[in-house]
Amino acid sequence: MNQNEEAWIEESHQAMHGWDFSHLKGRCETAALPWDYRDLVRQHLKPADEWLDMDTGGGELMSSFEHPVEKTSVTEGWQPNIDLLKRTRVPQGITLYADPEGQMAQVPSGHFEVVTNSHGGLPIAAIARVLRPGGIFISQQVGATNNYSLSRFLNEKYAPAFPDNNLLQVLTQLQNDGFRILKADSSFVKMRFTDVGAIVYYATVIPWEFPNFDVNRAMTKLHQLQDIIASVGAITTFEDRFIIVAKKDED
Repeated sequence: MNQNEEAWIEESHQAMHGWDFSHLKGRCETAALPWDYRDLVRQHLKPADEWLDMDTGGGELMSSFEHPVEKTSVTEGWQPNIDLLKRTRVPQGITLYADPEGQMAQVPSGHFEVVTNSHGGLPIAAIARVLRPGGIFISQQVGATNNYSLSRFLNEKYAPAFPDNNLLQVLTQLQNDGFRILKADSSFVKMRFTDVGAIVYYATVIPWEFPNFDVNRAMTKLHQLQDIIASVGAITTFEDRFIIVAKKDED
């Protein structure tokens, strides 16, 4: 086993807490999107609003908005993140709804002026249920073909885990459930990895895009990626993103 292989195996053992990709800083670069999710949330979220942030991870993005904690609720389904939130965010006064099934069954109906969702699941009927009439839903989503070329390279049998998670399908679902669309856009942006270890880490912590990834079984492919980086400096793939702002009907 050479030095590169040892480093790649070590990367596969790194654990991510919350939704924090700081481990990839300087090793993975993503081009800017043509919209700013944070700005869109700030435009619609008022201090007096009851706010629900879905699939909040460790609450990193949620906390950056500095919304009053007594008006802030979150859902999360992954147990390590639920445990993290109980240690960090709940003591601050934020309401947590553990949601392992992803259907928001414990979240009260008609309670929120604003529901946000950054890269989380989309149970549209449940979102409509928990919003008050006239409430706002804002979501930035990872589209079905995210990093498709890299996923397919590492796994020749790869097929997108969520093939219907695209702008047209989601817009149709929202309209069918009583939403008026205020903004909708999609974009493909370049993502560049400058070392193979960063790819190994990324593939390990995002299993839905890299199912059954095993660093030892992937060694031949990883060496091929290393040769490409040695030649051209980076592995380039594309992130598939879309944004929606929708308003629940007043009736």
